[in-house]
Amino acid sequence: MSWQIPTQIEQDIICGKAKYQTYQVGFGGQNILPVAPNSYVVIFGYDFSPAGGGLRISEAQGGTVQDNTPLIRWFETQQISFYTGTDFYPFIHHVNTEYVAWYNSASEVTFGALTIDSSPIARQLYITSTNDVTISVGLILTGERDTAIAIPVTGRTPFNLTYGGSGQLQNEFTDLGGAPNVRFVQPTQKNAEDFGVLGANDAVNQTYWGPDVNNGMLDPTQYLNSLGSDFRNAAACNYFLCLHYAIYNKTVPETRG
Repeated sequence: MSWQIPTQIEQDIICGKAKYQTYQVGFGGQNILPVAPNSYVVIFGYDFSPAGGGLRISEAQGGTVQDNTPLIRWFETQQISFYTGTDFYPFIHHVNTEYVAWYNSASEVTFGALTIDSSPIARQLYITSTNDVTISVGLILTGERDTAIAIPVTGRTPFNLTYGGSGQLQNEFTDLGGAPNVRFVQPTQKNAEDFGVLGANDAVNQTYWGPDVNNGMLDPTQYLNSLGSDFRNAAACNYFLCLHYAIYNKTVPETRG
């Protein structure tokens, strides 16, 4: 487990100032954690079982598995994001694939199969909200380079310690899906002109994907449905997300730590 109840919140739960609760969602891609009036929540951890479990992509390749097109790669990067009405928190997970090979003596052919490791992923959080919390879960396929740039030497990108002055072309803008696209800018949106980056005002300063049926973020159930209703309806193929949080039945204090 990579999260634990923060000490102050644990003390509040023990003395009755707060109540520990879980909120578990799955299937689909969009959910809302309701927060009652005159109360607030502190989300301090989650357990995420990625979508794609129970799938096996197999083919006979003489012991070598070829690049399996986007069929299974859709599941290899998955995003969870939280929107509180005032703040936005995206989290991206790379999901491991597992390879199994076996030999069929009757046909004298070696078969290979790729499967998704849907073991739960635990993460520590500290998200507070007086509003309903919007939860979005999606599959991610690609990030497309818009333009590239060689980063110059600046006070924040010194030579030999960073890519400043190296001459290597890096993504200046990366399109991350959505309509209009989410454009991720590098190295930074702040004082972007110091790096020769122009037109950064409409870009975002951290990596996350917007909804897009071609490049992600894609509702997991929609993609599973494209493989067939049996996959869409199978519990093993769908994601599950369990939030761990404390609810305080009072107005939020000015200082929350």
